[in-house]
Amino acid sequence: MSPAHRRTKSAGPPPPAQTLVVDNGAYTIKAGFSSETTENPIPSIIPNCLARDREKKVYIGSDLAKCRDFGEIVFRRPVDKGYLVSWEAEKEIWEHEFFDQNAPLHCDPTEVGLILTEAPNALPQLQTNCDQIIFEEFRFPSYYRCAAPSLNAYNDIQAMFPIPPRVPLTPQLPVEILLLIDSGYSHTTITPLLQGRPLQSAVRRLDVGGKLMTNYLTRLLSLRQYDMRNDTYLINEIKEACCYVSRDFKKDMELTWKGPKGDRRDTYATGNGIAKDYVLPDFHTRSKGYVRDHDPDAAGKLKHLTTGKSAEAAEDIMTLRNERFTVPELLFNPSDIGLRQSGLAKLVMDSLSALPHGLWPGFLANIIAVGGNTNMEGFVQRLETEIRALAPAECIVRVGKPADPIISTWQGGAVLAKDVDRLSKISVTRQEYEEYGAAWVARKFDGR
Repeated sequence: MSPAHRRTKSAGPPPPAQTLVVDNGAYTIKAGFSSETTENPIPSIIPNCLARDREKKVYIGSDLAKCRDFGEIVFRRPVDKGYLVSWEAEKEIWEHEFFDQNAPLHCDPTEVGLILTEAPNALPQLQTNCDQIIFEEFRFPSYYRCAAPSLNAYNDIQAMFPIPPRVPLTPQLPVEILLLIDSGYSHTTITPLLQGRPLQSAVRRLDVGGKLMTNYLTRLLSLRQYDMRNDTYLINEIKEACCYVSRDFKKDMELTWKGPKGDRRDTYATGNGIAKDYVLPDFHTRSKGYVRDHDPDAAGKLKHLTTGKSAEAAEDIMTLRNERFTVPELLFNPSDIGLRQSGLAKLVMDSLSALPHGLWPGFLANIIAVGGNTNMEGFVQRLETEIRALAPAECIVRVGKPADPIISTWQGGAVLAKDVDRLSKISVTRQEYEEYGAAWVARKFDGR
C-alpha cells in the first residue's frame, strides 16, 4: 500500500496556530504572519540581499534602510534568474529577519507553519534542497511550497477589473480560471491557472525583468551622460521614477528625435512633456533624488564643466528623453536588444495555443498582471491593446492589476493561511517528511 493511503487524518500533530507566509522574490521578500483570527494581515517588504557600501559596511536585508550613501554599493543576491541558488546567503537573511532575538518578524520556526513561493517550473534539485533546509535545518512543523503565481488565485480577482461593476460578493476561492502575468526582477512569466493549479505545459517565460531593464538604462545613461556603471541601485530608482510604457512608440520616438545636424527640432527640448530632469542625490543635503519637468535653462554640473564654468552650486541633473520609454519597450519588443524571444502579448497567445480552444475565452477575460514592473504607467493599457489585436474577435479581453501588484501574491498566501482545513490538506508535515522522504514530498507538491 502506498504511503499516501497509509496516512490517516489523526496521525499527525495539530496544525500550527500561525503561518509565516514568505513570497521569496529575487529583489524583495514579502513576509508576514496570517491565521484564522488575523483580520487584515500586512506584509513587511524586505530587500532580499546582502549589501556592502564603499566604507565596507555590510547590510543584511532590512538593514539596507539604514544606508545613507548608495554610491558604488555592491549587492549579493541569493536568487539568480528567478531561482533560489544560494541558501548560504538566504539563511543569513532569514535568520536576521525571522529567527534572531531582535528580528523584525521574530518567531520560533518550530511553532509556526510556512508557505513559501518559488518560480514556476523550478529545477527539481533546487526544490529538494529547499525542502531539506526547511525541515532539517529550520525544523518547521508544516510547510507548503508552491509556484508564486498560484497564490494569486486566492485573491478576489473580479474586484481588480474596472468594468463591469458588480455587487460585492464573497468570492469562491481559488478562482476557477485565471491567466497570471508576473513581471518581476529576474524575468516575466505567464501562467494559466485552473482551479488554482498551474497548467505546466502552457507556462511561458520572457527573460526580461527589472534587472535587465535597469542594466539597459545604465548602459544608455553611461553612454550619453554620466558613467553610472557602479550605481545600479540609483539607476533602479531613476527607472522606477521616470520610465513609462508608450502607447505609440513611433510617435514618442519622433517627438524626442534631435533632428539632423545643424537643424535641431523645436520639439526636442521638451519632447512635448516627455523630457524629464532627475536631480541626483548628493548624499549630504538629500539622500533621495527626485523628478521634475525638464528646464532647458537649468544647467547641471555636467553642462557647467563642459563650458569651463564653476560647478560648485549646480545640481547633478540627468535629463531623460527617449530612455523613459525605450527601456520598458523591451517587455513588448525584446528583439530591440537582440533577444530572440517574442514580446509579452505574443507569448500570451503562445501560452494559450498549448491549451484547448474552449478555455481561451475564460483566460482572455481574466488576465491579471502582478510584479513591480506592472507599476509602470501605461503597462496594463498597452498589454490589453496588444493582446486584443492578436486574440480571436469573439473573445473579450480584460487585463486587470491589483491595487498593490508587489504584495498581491503574498496577500493570496495570507488568504490561504486563514483556511486551515484547505492548507492542512496540501501542506506536508515534518513527520511525513521524515517518514516518507523527499521524493514523496516532491510528488505531493507537484500534485501527483
